[in-house]
Amino acid sequence: MNEESGYYPKSKVEIKGFMATHYDAILNMATFGRYSPFIEKAIGMMRISPQDKILDLGAGTGRNACLMMKYLSGEGELVGIDICDDMISQFQKRCRKFPNAEIIKARIDQPLPFTKKFDKVFISFVLHGFPQEVRAKVINSVFGVLKDDGFFFVLDYNEFSYKKMPFYAKMPFKLIECPYAFDFIQRDWREILAKTGFKNFEQYIFFDYIRLLKAQK
Repeated sequence: MNEESGYYPKSKVEIKGFMATHYDAILNMATFGRYSPFIEKAIGMMRISPQDKILDLGAGTGRNACLMMKYLSGEGELVGIDICDDMISQFQKRCRKFPNAEIIKARIDQPLPFTKKFDKVFISFVLHGFPQEVRAKVINSVFGVLKDDGFFFVLDYNEFSYKKMPFYAKMPFKLIECPYAFDFIQRDWREILAKTGFKNFEQYIFFDYIRLLKAQK
């Protein structure tokens, strides 16, 4: 996520200030408490091994990172990336009991600052908030930092028709989401990832409109 709103003015994944400071509480309220059990289930489906090296893109407050850390041994490692200082400080506070978890300040739409390779890369509700050409850059970067046979996990919106959504779901989506999200839900993400070189896709659907998409390098 980007701290400077000038990067992508139409995006709503670029969070700072009050929203960043109270992000988890706001998300819990907005989902009537359903977010926590949902994200725990999604991360459980990643089948994290104790020695995994994991990259968390747009790591935010560290809530997801701490859930992933529960599966790692001292030989495992998690690196988060975010651009918002408010988010980074929360990550550091929340994950301070995990010496093998760290967060760095960087933009995920730029070349990732790593020479080492990761077993798994995770991105949650961030990719839909970018223009398509930026999403392509992120995907290419992920492919480059994954080990051979490593896994990319995209937790985000499923492919669906906005026009066919029931009214009770359509209105919140229109109010909450940015224009880029309407483009995101129309694209075939397995096909897009396959063109980059990913294979062996699996998907898990939540609440009809959300999906954990797994792809292997």
